[in-house]
Amino acid sequence: MKRFLLPIISLLLLGIAALIAMGFYGYMLGSDQGGLDSAAGGRNDNATHAELVARGAYLARAGNCMGCHTQRGAPAYAGGRAIQTPFGSFYTPNITSDKDTGIGKWTQENFWQSIHAGKSRDGSMLYPAFPYPNYTKITRTDSDALFAYLQSIPAASRQNQPHDLRFPYNQRALLGVWRALYFSPEVYQQDSKQPADWNRGAYLVQGLGHCSACHTSRNALGASINETLLGGGILSGQEWYAPSLTSENEIGLGHWQTSRINDLLKNGATTTGSVTGPMAEVVSQSLQHLSDADINAMSTYLKSLPQTRTDPADKDIMPGFLKEAFQFITGSGVSQNEQRSNEAILKVGATVYKNHCMDCHQAGGEGVAQAYPPLAGNHKLMTSSVANPVRMVLAGGFAPVTAGNPRPYGMPPFGPKLSDDEIAAVVSYIRNSWGNEAPMVSPSDVNKYRTAPLD
Repeated sequence: MKRFLLPIISLLLLGIAALIAMGFYGYMLGSDQGGLDSAAGGRNDNATHAELVARGAYLARAGNCMGCHTQRGAPAYAGGRAIQTPFGSFYTPNITSDKDTGIGKWTQENFWQSIHAGKSRDGSMLYPAFPYPNYTKITRTDSDALFAYLQSIPAASRQNQPHDLRFPYNQRALLGVWRALYFSPEVYQQDSKQPADWNRGAYLVQGLGHCSACHTSRNALGASINETLLGGGILSGQEWYAPSLTSENEIGLGHWQTSRINDLLKNGATTTGSVTGPMAEVVSQSLQHLSDADINAMSTYLKSLPQTRTDPADKDIMPGFLKEAFQFITGSGVSQNEQRSNEAILKVGATVYKNHCMDCHQAGGEGVAQAYPPLAGNHKLMTSSVANPVRMVLAGGFAPVTAGNPRPYGMPPFGPKLSDDEIAAVVSYIRNSWGNEAPMVSPSDVNKYRTAPLD
């Protein structure tokens, strides 16, 4: 509770100030629209309705709208899917054409205000669990196409479920403060110094694709930190780690061939690995359906992002004697007792690896091309967050079925077979073998993810 006390007090104080400044609220509720039509590039005046709906269907795929607005076993886009966050549970709304429970009574203007300005049909402010901080970059042309498609979806009568949020996050009026601090409506502006495909990729990544919604850390109030940097972040409520797209020692996209990034986005797999977890759903439901040109544009943009190193004591940039001095000064070194304990744990890990992992990933961790990913030199296993490798061992790893990879190889779950101690040992062994080097994993880490939601 203590870690939430400061943001709660801050929100309350700021909320009082915001309520006093009623003129500010009037501005937030209805004055950020003017002048955007011309910047958006028109209103689809020359498109037939059928063309508009087809374009909207494609854009809905690009934004993976169905992924959030469809509950398993329920009609498409009828809402009801829970989004778990540190503030409570959000439930996605019905966005079918139903006039009573969906958006059948909405206009193009209502829809534009929702995705561009984060406001509902009645002018109330929307929670940013709906990623309008990203969608605000969408042009009016694309907004109108999306709306035309959603209006073409068969109506599904399904009442929206109220959000289940803790105080004070359930006080919607305080969103005015959040918006003043962290949100400003802004359609994507072309960078004249970059080619057309780069700009298209930036538009998709920053806007419709809302990649920063997952691949960026958030502060205590749920706002993205340096959202354009895509520096990695934990998916709250799911406890998966969306890795940094700008770190040389996590993924290192800057060193990848564009064709390899294309394969990962479009097919969910490359010759050296595949996507799993929530990203597998994104590839399956969204990215594999995009045109090759759009996938290549996204890859071009992602590859161009400035790359950084996220570990100041990384062995590749700090000589051994300096690393030892750094550990001595900061007290971050490992004692002899800890070293002996770690050696014993790694010995157990080696045995577990031999019995359960070696047949697929090979004795030297080299894996099998296009089947079982290599573990040696795999930076995704050495991130500061141990969420992904632990969850992979616990629940298994399954790449998405795509047109380009119709029969993906999978990894069975070992959670039912192995104890928390055994899984901690084998993941620690993998993270510290064949040239890999990363902190040890504890049994408590494993238990945390053993009890986390599956999706």
